[in-house]
Amino acid sequence: MAYFLQQIANAVPVSALYAVLAFGYAIAFSVTRRADVSYGAIFAFAGQMFILFADVGWNRLWLVLPAAVAFGALMAVVYGMGAGMVVGRHVMRPLAFSSDNTVVVAALGVVLVLMEVARLASDTRSLWLPPLWSRPIELWGDPTFPVTLTVLQLVNAALMAAIVLTGHLFLSRSAWGRRWRAVCDDRQAAELCGINAARVFLSAFALAALIACAAGILAAAYYGNMDFGAGLNFGVKVLFIAAIGGYSTPVLSALGGVALGLAETIWNAYGAFLWRDLVIYSALVLLLVVFRRERAIP
Repeated sequence: MAYFLQQIANAVPVSALYAVLAFGYAIAFSVTRRADVSYGAIFAFAGQMFILFADVGWNRLWLVLPAAVAFGALMAVVYGMGAGMVVGRHVMRPLAFSSDNTVVVAALGVVLVLMEVARLASDTRSLWLPPLWSRPIELWGDPTFPVTLTVLQLVNAALMAAIVLTGHLFLSRSAWGRRWRAVCDDRQAAELCGINAARVFLSAFALAALIACAAGILAAAYYGNMDFGAGLNFGVKVLFIAAIGGYSTPVLSALGGVALGLAETIWNAYGAFLWRDLVIYSALVLLLVVFRRERAIP
């Protein structure tokens, strides 16, 4: 029983990460309805910049560890948001309402560019952060098998949950959220009512990029590293994660992320690790086929 509870606890930080990624992705996707793996590249790029500049702050600027980590986080937001705005304005907005295949090809190009920029900036070195806030907190006091999570795991999960909750309240109660929902529901009708759909898309992409940057920083701080190929991996995974809950409602996409994080962790605990991705992706494809909804064409 204690082992099972530990696996549920282990699923908390993973589920929180998937939830915040799916939430941010759904904000941008709901406007265009185009699959875009560049979102995962922005997430990974921000995490890589966080680690790179934290290393610069520690080894070159001789900052103390908290200052080096803060410097890395600040630069990750600057570079991640910069990359997100360039991609949104000059790549995705001109193609946002074109064919699906065009967007997919452009997004793959963005993934490769950001991946190579991060690799070259790091001189192809795999940089690692030292363990941060690794003190275990006991959640279940079994004397033979205590259930624990580290301070960083709990803080990360709380911050990611706060991002999703705050974003949901902002979308549901703000004037911008109403404009965003109008463009999501019917772009042409919204434009007839005086809403600038292109501007809404840019701001939605910027908000999604900001969420991706925050998730990249928190994930890199938790794992201590961000692989150069993580952009494509997370980009594809987020497509499936968001699809579980439904792309059109970000908070439901976040719940889909929670479900996937839980399933992935349980498989790691009881199944063969080498088969994990095959089983998870196969299950996701099956869910998409079974619950697919076609929009009626009047």
